[in-house]
Amino acid sequence: MEIQFLGAARTVTGSMHLLSVNGKQILLDCGMFQGRRADTYDRNMNFPFDPSTIDTVVLSHAHIDHAGNLPNLAKKGFTGSIYCTPATADLCRIMLMDSAHIQEKDAEFVNKKRAKKKLPAIEPLYATDDVQQMLDLLIEIPYRTEFEILDGVKGKYFDAGHILGSACVHLTIEEKGKSPFHLGFTGDVGRPNLPILRDPEFMGNVSALICESTYGGKLHAPAEESSKKLLDVVRRTMDRGGKIIVPAFSVGRTQDLVYQLNNLKNEGLLPDLPVYVDSPLSMKATEIFRKHPECFDDETNEILKSDDDVFGFERLRFIRDADESRALNDTKGSCMIIAASGMCEAGRIVHHLNNNVENPNNTVMIVGYQAEHTLGRKIVDRNPEISIFGEPKKLNCEVVVMNSFSAHADNNELLDFMSPFDKGQLKNIFLVHGEMDRAEAFAATLKAKQFRQIDIPERQERFNV
Repeated sequence: MEIQFLGAARTVTGSMHLLSVNGKQILLDCGMFQGRRADTYDRNMNFPFDPSTIDTVVLSHAHIDHAGNLPNLAKKGFTGSIYCTPATADLCRIMLMDSAHIQEKDAEFVNKKRAKKKLPAIEPLYATDDVQQMLDLLIEIPYRTEFEILDGVKGKYFDAGHILGSACVHLTIEEKGKSPFHLGFTGDVGRPNLPILRDPEFMGNVSALICESTYGGKLHAPAEESSKKLLDVVRRTMDRGGKIIVPAFSVGRTQDLVYQLNNLKNEGLLPDLPVYVDSPLSMKATEIFRKHPECFDDETNEILKSDDDVFGFERLRFIRDADESRALNDTKGSCMIIAASGMCEAGRIVHHLNNNVENPNNTVMIVGYQAEHTLGRKIVDRNPEISIFGEPKKLNCEVVVMNSFSAHADNNELLDFMSPFDKGQLKNIFLVHGEMDRAEAFAATLKAKQFRQIDIPERQERFNV
């Protein structure tokens, strides 16, 4: 069996790994790459293989950097099955339609500029018709249920604890004349003790493992501290009369924040702060969360006995249309605005940042990973000046980074996730979904614990296992 690493190799976006086994090709994830805009379009538009030759896709979860380029795969000739959990399928139905809308709008905006320069028009990565074609290929598989991927290849999903429906997958592969081979793919590993979702599960022993390394060498603040820190930010910003602007992924982080705010409200601790979730996609995603209580942990199910809506409270308002979003610019007094996208590269959050970063009374609260070269990373790095819509802006506001809200395991949590694996059986570990320094740090941690062969693949590098 050959593994070729085609995305999220020495970076955190564009997850995509190609397995060649028994003359067939299996794609693990098909994510959208996010980075320098000059590189992004070409990288996402053109696959390093003929999509019609891919037999099937095994999807870990619905985040755009793992599932976002599936419609383009179908557009360019893929007709096989796409396996995922039921909650992931529900999220893909809204997230990928939203992504298509963004692709179409972005292409329309760029083409107006290109027309003025007499340059040829560009096409969107995909359109809504391509998404529907791809959605028809989804096959929903519950956790811990063995399923046949291809002849000689079986899979089983285990809860990754990262976002709703996220999964690690254990593949059992029988090649001609060989004993069964066990390969694991972690997707993104969540954190134990986070609210709402169950903790990550052990997938069973494997001989080779493709493992994420986003926060290798880094430690998060304990998840239990997130409510206190959130409350401190709210009070401090309200004392200044400022606004709290929160870039947050529509799926996962937004619901985590709303859940924590709801709990603070129930405890009588949350000040009288208007909270706006300015994302139609977040509103739809929250409805999907409500549909899947089977993914919730015991604590959340216990709270649901006395609070039938953990994703809503009196001062919370979901913003639907663009006019309502623009009206938030004229809001007087303190409020919190939660808006997509999580890395500040597109969507309504960019407008809110544009209107608020120069005011020292305001706070930008970062609650998720910010990839290299994104606007979000420049804010995290506290660059004195940032560019928004091509115009320079002084970063005068307070910047608060809340890694306690991260849905990715930190170095020690990843090590805890790895500890049940039999080191005698686990012969190959491939670290992906991490910038090089993070992957190297986690590799050093694993070597110190006597794990064996550890590789950090380059993009397009191939390995035989």
